[in-house]
Amino acid sequence: MRRVLLFLLAAAAARAANEVVVDFEAATIGKPVPTWTEKAVSFALAEPPRTSKAVGRVMFFPHLASNRKGLLNAMANEQAIPVRATFPGPVTSVSVVFWASTGCPAKLTAFDRQGQVVDTAGLPAAPARQAPGEPVPTFELRVQGKAIAYVEFSGPRNGEFLAADELRFRPE
Repeated sequence: MRRVLLFLLAAAAARAANEVVVDFEAATIGKPVPTWTEKAVSFALAEPPRTSKAVGRVMFFPHLASNRKGLLNAMANEQAIPVRATFPGPVTSVSVVFWASTGCPAKLTAFDRQGQVVDTAGLPAAPARQAPGEPVPTFELRVQGKAIAYVEFSGPRNGEFLAADELRFRPE
């Protein structure tokens, strides 16, 4: 029994060692940019703006309680456009830690190279603070499958936000 437990712990440690973490801490808060690349993962809007001729942009927003930085859609009137994270090669799982406007829906969708959906995770409404003095809570969504080429996160309506605090993935 002890050997089995040691084997399982060693296997879990090996998987964790293979995980890549993108945390956005090198980003500048409040400066919209067309794309952001960190650890060879490229972030941009999934499509051009629909109601304006402006260039689509993402930007970083602070989580006030932790001072961590979160990536979000910078287009105030185009929140329906998902943010896309494209990986340098195929991956098998992606986890994203988010924070959001109270009640904002959240969805994480994984796609293969052909644009076919591999997996989807979501919440109908982001968790809310339990008391006014509490920080905005974070939550995590995870997708997995073979040959994930990119993920998109979406959900906010105009006037809301969904910020990705950290993205973790496992290369194939």
